[in-house]
Amino acid sequence: MAEPDIKKGLAGVVVDYTAVSKVNPDTNSLLYRGYPVQELAATQPVEAVAHLLWTGELPSEDQLSTLRRTERENRALQPDVKAAIDLIPLDAHPMDEVRTAVSVIGARETRGTLNVMDAVGTPQENLERSIRLFGELPAIVAYSQRRRRGLEPVEARDDLDYAANFLWLTFGEEADEVVVDAFNRSMILYAEHSFNASTFTARVITSTLSDLYSAVVGAIGALKGPLHGGANEAVLHIFDEIGSAENVTPWLDTALAEKRKIMGFGHRVYKRGDSRVPTMKAALDTLVAHYDRPDVAALYDALESEFVARKGIYPNLDYPSGPAYNLIGFDTLTFTPLFVAARVVGWTAHIMEQQASNALIRPLSAYNGPDERHIEGYVPDTSAIDVQERPEEAAE
Repeated sequence: MAEPDIKKGLAGVVVDYTAVSKVNPDTNSLLYRGYPVQELAATQPVEAVAHLLWTGELPSEDQLSTLRRTERENRALQPDVKAAIDLIPLDAHPMDEVRTAVSVIGARETRGTLNVMDAVGTPQENLERSIRLFGELPAIVAYSQRRRRGLEPVEARDDLDYAANFLWLTFGEEADEVVVDAFNRSMILYAEHSFNASTFTARVITSTLSDLYSAVVGAIGALKGPLHGGANEAVLHIFDEIGSAENVTPWLDTALAEKRKIMGFGHRVYKRGDSRVPTMKAALDTLVAHYDRPDVAALYDALESEFVARKGIYPNLDYPSGPAYNLIGFDTLTFTPLFVAARVVGWTAHIMEQQASNALIRPLSAYNGPDERHIEGYVPDTSAIDVQERPEEAAE
């Protein structure tokens, strides 16, 4: 028998079509529904990009106004969610809080659907659920950070757009426009990226006809891993270890000698560098200037240039976003929950796409364990009649 063609990690395997996003190899650009993400980040609020990913088109003024109104109606931290978060130990990872919060929201939203098929939802119901999650997650992420600092939650503000309100919920003060703009761009850049690990997890769960919330909870679990969403946290840990630009060379000497994985560099899809990095690096530069932190830029540039020179591996989006979030004031542990708040848009777009043309995702595996073997002394029970071996009796 021929050996099966194993694709570890499904590398290079095309499992389905998607109209949500792609990387254009000719321009090395990430496209959301055909639009280069750098153009969207430079010109659009994150709410408009959410509408694009969910529906296929950028919104009209009326559509954007309607979406914003619905999102603002769902900004409050609900009592049941707050109570669930408060039960989680403070030394647990914030991703545990976010995962639990979404599970609580899902239980609330699908209550009464004891027949699991009733929880699946119509396309319109799932669009509405997506918008509500989009609106609720900033308060959850913000409260996660505030409770670790011993602070009470802040009331959401209807007069602020999504990005500005997110920062208000977290820090309790209005952010300067340069900070809001940089944060808005980061949310857009993180919103979607084709069949990555967490998105594929969401699609697998959806393919079983489970509900949208269950799929998002599963995606959060996948995103928690440092080889996926947790990488932006790891970048800040590396920066903290190095300390300053003059320490890059000895630190890198040791890290490479120990064969450490340097987080924030390399990508399974991009071979010529992550197309999102220039946009996020430009946003980081504005924050460096705003906060007068040239030391951050010096460390960033020194590590990037030396690592690229030695290994030929370029930064991914996590590399500039980590220090950017740090400058804004987010705790390092909050970085991956921020990723959740952004990527929930892409996840839910894929969930709805999967539901619209569903097939159960069930790949095969190649078995390489022991050959068939039996328990010593076991005597099989032959009293049961196998109808397939006794067709004459089965026919009676």
